[in-house]
Formats: sequence, C-alpha cells, structure tokens
Amino acid sequence: MLALSLAVVLASAGGVGFISAAVAQPAAAENKQPDALAAYNSALSRFKSILRERRAQIDAKQALPNLPGQAVYLARNDVISSYKDLTDAQPSRIGRSNKFGMPPAYFDADNEPLIDEYLKVFEVMQAPPANAQNSATPIKDVADLARAIARAKGLDAANAEIAARISVGMFYAETNGYQNIGNARSNKYKGSYQTGVPEDQSGQRKWAAIKSSIAAFDPQLIARDDKEEARAGSMDRRYNHWTGVRNGLMNAHAELFTQIPGIVKTLPDPIDQMKFFELIQIVPSPTKSALRSGNLLAYRISDPTVMGYLRNNSVFTFGKSDRARTSATMREIMDGMWLFNKKFETALSKYEETKTR
Repeated sequence: MLALSLAVVLASAGGVGFISAAVAQPAAAENKQPDALAAYNSALSRFKSILRERRAQIDAKQALPNLPGQAVYLARNDVISSYKDLTDAQPSRIGRSNKFGMPPAYFDADNEPLIDEYLKVFEVMQAPPANAQNSATPIKDVADLARAIARAKGLDAANAEIAARISVGMFYAETNGYQNIGNARSNKYKGSYQTGVPEDQSGQRKWAAIKSSIAAFDPQLIARDDKEEARAGSMDRRYNHWTGVRNGLMNAHAELFTQIPGIVKTLPDPIDQMKFFELIQIVPSPTKSALRSGNLLAYRISDPTVMGYLRNNSVFTFGKSDRARTSATMREIMDGMWLFNKKFETALSKYEETKTR
C-alpha cells in the first residue's frame, strides 16, 4: 500500500495540476494494462522454461553451465518485477498472501509451486563438495562461536546472547541454513557464511588474535576449535562448517559486536537487528557510516553504486517503481528487505530451539 501511495504522490508531483493528473491517470493506467499483462505472461513463461531446462539437465546428470543459477535467478526476478508492474497498473489483481511472505503486490500465490521448484533446483546446483565437513549441530555452532566472540569483545552475557541470535540470522540470510554450500551464482563466495578466500583468510587471522582470550573463559570451545582445525587439515576452511562460520563472523561482524547495545536501543525488533547486520554484508561502508551518524534510521543513501549493490541483493529490485528510486533512508532500506523476512523468522525459531535443548 505504501508503494502504491508513493506512486500516486509522485505522479501528482510531475509539474501538471492535480486535477488534470487525476483525470489523466485512469486512461494512462488503462493503456498500460495490456502491456503489463503481456510482459508478466512472457516473464512467467521464461521462468517456467528455464526451470524445466535446469531440472532436465539435473535429472539427466548433464554438465551444467558456468554459474547455472544466474539465469534462473534473473528469470525469477523478472516474474516478481513484472507482476509488481502489473499490480501497479491494475491494483485489483493483488491477491492473497503466500507462504514465502512476499507482499501480495509482488507475487501471485498461485505460483508458489514454481518457487518450490526454484529452491529445489538451487539446492542441487549449489550442493557442498564431496569433501565438505558438516557439523551435527550447525545452529548451535553459530550461536556458540558468536557468543564467545562477543564475550571476548567485552559484551555482557545478555548482549552476547543477542550477538548469537543475530549470527544465526546471518547464517540463514546467506544459505537458508544449509552448511558448506557452493554458490550457483558466483565462483567467489562459498561455505556456510558465503565468504571469498580473502575474507576467510582475514577472519582466520582475526580469530588467531583473540583465541587466547577466549581460552581463558571457555576452554571447551577452544578444544572444539582445535579439533576442527585438525579435521580440516589443508582443505579450504570455508568447507568446514565450524571454521567457515568462525572466519566469516570474525571478518565481517565481530568488530560491530561491541556496538550491539546501541544498535538494539535503536532497533529493538530482532529482525531489524538481523537486517542491519546483513547490510554489513551487502554494503558495509555506508552501513557503518549510518551507525556513526547518530541518526541511523534517517541516514540517507543515494550513491548509485551502493543502490546497485542493494538491487543486486533483492532490495528495491522488483518493478519499475522500486527500481526508479535514486535514494533511500536506512529505515526504507530495511523495510525494503522483505525477501529476508522469512529467513530471519526461521532463524529466530531455530535459535530459540537451541536455547531449550
């Protein structure tokens, strides 16, 4: 509804009088409807086609192309975008809610089976390598590592627990809770925290610097760490769940753990807290600048490159009205991260499960 209201406001601010704009809108919308419907039907057809193609290749055990998920991902985005354009032109088409938590203006719930297949295809395309080293307690590992790192950074028990909860959210944001996966859209980012080699190595160095301080209050965790290091041997640390999560946390998030008390004061909603830390993954520099500004939620981002990074990560990605945005406040950006909501809700549930065991 907010997006539709914004579209009306923008339309009436274009230099013509309010009355003439109001008169012109029905005719303009009427003209757009056939084009929008045709674009949506075409996008839906392409999405179905690429899903069938990938499924046939997988079932036939054929070699997949480089970055096999990219075409599938872009086709999915086109379906969501063209449907949003269609509902902007014809709001009466906005239907019922869907199990993925997408706003109904962006997604037709009748297409839920296509997204189910999309997820299954991706699960195969970015399956872990044969030598990947899973953990029997993947969620607990994330929480334990984050909690220990936070305590080493000086946080009290309550705030260290928040760090653990946020870090479980990052695991689901990056991989939907799958361990050691590859990436069907990138040859660079791998593992449970989806890091590149430089990020993984940076995290490993930072871990070495605080390891002794953690040993002083949690020798059991360090014993587990030594065991996982020995188990990993000379392999890529991103494909051992424990070391991949550990290095990912140390590289990107640990330095901000000390600011969790202030972040929680500004963002009391646990899902907003997760969104903020996910933005540290996506656009780290402007997110840190927003935090330093003293007015986090009102901080405005307008750099075209940064807006491009956001769009590449499903924020202001779908539909012409969203993609036309040239700037946004942090509050608007977090509200625009609706595709992450279901992931973070699942993460919260899984984190609570680890606390009750």
